[in-house]
Amino acid sequence: MAISKQRKEEALNQYADWFKRSQAILLVEYTGAKMKDLDAIRAKIRDAGGEFHIVKNTLAKRALEANGMPIPAGMLEKSTAVSFAFTDAAGTAKALNEAIKGMEFAKVKGGFMGGQALNPAQVKALADMPPLPVMRARLLGVLQAPAAKLVRTIAEPARSLASVFRAYSDKSAAA
Repeated sequence: MAISKQRKEEALNQYADWFKRSQAILLVEYTGAKMKDLDAIRAKIRDAGGEFHIVKNTLAKRALEANGMPIPAGMLEKSTAVSFAFTDAAGTAKALNEAIKGMEFAKVKGGFMGGQALNPAQVKALADMPPLPVMRARLLGVLQAPAAKLVRTIAEPARSLASVFRAYSDKSAAA
């Protein structure tokens, strides 16, 4: 059933908004999927801070081109669903891979990140990265390590001197 021109414009504006706000856009082919399977994927993506929507290829193509994203051949063919990573690109990609694991009907077509097209292997590599909170914790640990070592180094002479005084007082008390 054809949709009205007004409805097409609304959808196009919605797609453009999603593409602008998203850190990463992951495209999935879902030919032969059942609604309960798509709902399971949606729930998993939502838990990761993203959204999962079925899109109309022609409108998605227009919205991507309007945002200056090059579209590789074959990416917007057949049935297409899009996963939008609004908060954590790696976490959303990981959630998508986990959600479609074991589903023959779902296949990652590729995606976009930073305005650049990603192939399925790059999307897999993105999914293998640690989520944003883990990366922040690692970075914080790396930044704190030199400061902690500096504090230990500065405190060591005082600790050594205190040990000498304690040993001397223990020796004097024993005698």
